[in-house]
Amino acid sequence: MSDAGLYPAEHRALRELSAFARQLVGHWERLSSRLEEPLLRDGAAMVRELIGELTDRCAAHGIELYPASQGVGGSAAGVRGVTDLMLERNQALRSAVHDIQHVTMLLGYLGELADRRGDAALANWHRGWESRLRTVEEDARMVAVAEGREPDRAIEPAGSGSLGRAGHAVANGLGTLGEALDGAVGRLRKR
Repeated sequence: MSDAGLYPAEHRALRELSAFARQLVGHWERLSSRLEEPLLRDGAAMVRELIGELTDRCAAHGIELYPASQGVGGSAAGVRGVTDLMLERNQALRSAVHDIQHVTMLLGYLGELADRRGDAALANWHRGWESRLRTVEEDARMVAVAEGREPDRAIEPAGSGSLGRAGHAVANGLGTLGEALDGAVGRLRKR
C-alpha cells in the first residue's frame, strides 16, 4: 500500500484518470464546436463533473493532481486539437470515441482495484461513473458510426477554417502518396 492507503497501481491509475479525463474535456469541447456535435459538448460537461468529484476523492487520499496531472491532460488536449485539423470529420469522431473508452476502462479498472483493497464505497463510486459514461461512450460510438450514412459529409475536414482545410489537404496528399507507394511495392512483389 502507498502512504495514501491505496495500491500503487490504484494511485497511478487515479492520476492517469485525471489526466485522461482532462484531455477528453479539452478535446471534446474543441471538436464539439468544430463539428457542431452536441453529444461531445454534453459528454465533456459530464466528464468535467467527474473531474471535480475525482479531485475531491484524490485529495481525501492525499493525492495531488496539480500541476503535473492537470498539465498533462491539458497539453494532450491541445495536441489532439492540432492533430484533428488533419483529420476528416469521421476520423475525428472515431478518435473521440477512443477518449471515452479509455476513461471508462480506467474507471472499471479502478473499481476492481478498490474492491480488491476492500473499499466498497470507492469501488461503487468508480462503477457508478463507469456506468454513466458507458452511456456516453455508446452514444458517441453511434454518432461516429452514423457518419457512414452521409459519405460526403464524413470526409469533410474536421476543422472548417483555413487551418482545417490546409491540414486536410496535407493529410490527403500524404494518403495519396502512401497509396501510390503501397501500389508500387505491391506491383514489384507480383513480378
